Amino acid sequence: MEAEKKVAIVTGGGSGIGLAITEKFVANGITTIIIGRDENKLQRATQNLGQLCIPIRFDLNDLSSIPGLINKIILEHGTIDILVNNAGINLKKEFTEVTDDEFQRILHTNVSSVFSMSREVVKGMKEKGSGVIINISSMASQYGIPKVIAYTASKSAIEGMTRAMAVDLSPAGIRVNCIAPGFIATDMSSIALNNDPERKNKVLSRTPMGHLGAPADIGDAALFLASAASKYITGIVMPVDGGNSIGF
Repeated sequence: MEAEKKVAIVTGGGSGIGLAITEKFVANGITTIIIGRDENKLQRATQNLGQLCIPIRFDLNDLSSIPGLINKIILEHGTIDILVNNAGINLKKEFTEVTDDEFQRILHTNVSSVFSMSREVVKGMKEKGSGVIINISSMASQYGIPKVIAYTASKSAIEGMTRAMAVDLSPAGIRVNCIAPGFIATDMSSIALNNDPERKNKVLSRTPMGHLGAPADIGDAALFLASAASKYITGIVMPVDGGNSIGF
């Protein structure tokens, strides 16, 4: 990473992919503010990663409080150079059983909070003429996966927003990109796949590399997109999936 000190926000940074991104950032000298609802996860991450990892307990569903949150962070740290919109929730349920409220809840958390966070962070980035936003999508937006209609809709929206944001913001020096993780061996996914051997075999059989990814693989991709090494890259959706999205 560049010698200049950077400040990043990673939503959902206390566990899973968000934590892996935070680990990569901190290891490369980036002060990383992790935002989440679970105090225990935030504190564990901070204890393991040290002073460059700063926890903030906050519910991103509280859209009206996001401007105040971002203003407070800028007052305390002077700048926000990188925003990683990683936080999200899922719902696995038969299509016809998903209620309107459930569908809206997924969109609210996975889409509306990304928009609000990005809008507020961009105000500061535009003033200094630089910044990086990285959105986290999913294989669910690359092809059809059963029983995740609301999640799929939300992640498809994230990819469309990435392209629209890149067109709007790149002239102001703000790059916007997206990572679409494949099947990554987090605690949550491992439990789900290990309890469903048929699904696990299907995942591995269509993944040319033949194995699940590691959270650190997403962390490496995020570090690349956050760095000057990707200074001419904007508006892309980068699959990090062992070839799963092009597998047969």
